[in-house]
Amino acid sequence: MIHHIEIYVSDLDRAIRFWSPLMEMLNCTAERWSKGINYFGADDEPYLCLVQAAEAHRGAGYHRKRIGLNHIAFRARSREHVDRIRGWAKDAGHTLLYDDRYPFATAPGYYALFFEDPDRIKIEIVAPGEP
Repeated sequence: MIHHIEIYVSDLDRAIRFWSPLMEMLNCTAERWSKGINYFGADDEPYLCLVQAAEAHRGAGYHRKRIGLNHIAFRARSREHVDRIRGWAKDAGHTLLYDDRYPFATAPGYYALFFEDPDRIKIEIVAPGEP
């Protein structure tokens, strides 16, 4: 159903420093192009595209509670994989969300990590077998 998701970012280099290690941990490959970067998973899966926002459009910033994207959820390989990504996010100083309730922040048995990218876009990493 989805071919790709394109996100405009406030600082492409900063976004790449955040997203590239995460996408590598999720077994994605990166492809730079003139105005951004694409992250590809397996064949025929949707891909993620980051593009530098024009200066004229950066002022309003992003907030997940406004109209538009709330968050992006990625599948992990296992609960241990979720834990490894959490370790990376924590060690790198990224903002962890609902960390006092990790890993069951949203429901008993729903094993997931929630954190923010540099533009405060919420990211969810969910263990397999979860709805």
